[in-house]
Amino acid sequence: MSDNQNLLAEQRRALILDEVRRRGGVRVNELTRRLNVSDMTVRRDLDALARAGVVEKVHGGAVPVAEATAHEPGFEAKSALELAAKEDIARAAARMAARGGAIALAGGTTVFALARRLVDVPDLTVVTNSVRAADVFHTAQRSVSSTGPAARPGAATVVLTGGVRTPSDTLVGPVADAAIRSLHFDVLFIGVHGISAEAGLSTPNLAEAETNRHFVRAARRVVVLADHTKWGTVALSSFAALDEVDALVTDAGLPPAARREIAERLPELVVADGFGETADP
Repeated sequence: MSDNQNLLAEQRRALILDEVRRRGGVRVNELTRRLNVSDMTVRRDLDALARAGVVEKVHGGAVPVAEATAHEPGFEAKSALELAAKEDIARAAARMAARGGAIALAGGTTVFALARRLVDVPDLTVVTNSVRAADVFHTAQRSVSSTGPAARPGAATVVLTGGVRTPSDTLVGPVADAAIRSLHFDVLFIGVHGISAEAGLSTPNLAEAETNRHFVRAARRVVVLADHTKWGTVALSSFAALDEVDALVTDAGLPPAARREIAERLPELVVADGFGETADP
């Protein structure tokens, strides 16, 4: 771990979380030495990670939370994790959305980050079951002119599927499934709770898994957005095998061994690091 005193809070917390997961627990005094920060700073970081539900504070330190395969964190809790990685992934994925295309955005905080980067792509048709993503586009669609609100030229046409709202602020169930079944998309951008060679793409929510299956079937191209912490994670319900995925966009934290395994299984792997992207064959 770095001893750089000027690490951003987000970077420190990512390092702490990696250390907790790798070692099965950490002590506050160890972290203060390794990170070269105060005891109070470390405790604040552990408090933030505990609120996000990814560590459990114990006397003198923290241990990882044993996450059940059926546990579904809420949108706000997931939003606090891997912020820089999500922005890097969103920046790289935005280049895959062509002007005038018909795309689908499934739920998740990484897809939400992507939505904010797609508002300036002209003439998109966007189908989404993410309440948060739809709100991004609806807010951007209106601008104030001298005569009052007016539609922004070239703004995206957004279709919200309807359905039952999940803790992740996605709409799922029969209504959403029926809407998606009748459509066809150039590209589906989809986030995941977990991705692995054996289980493929998975989520802890059974209804969301079914809705995601319909998204995958309706898309000509499936692009998964997943930071490095998702690799090797298996949730309750699988909704697609890796051979149904056309591209994975991830961040530079993905270990070399995982990169090699994914590159052997997928047509395209894009690793975004904030400075540029590398595509493996």
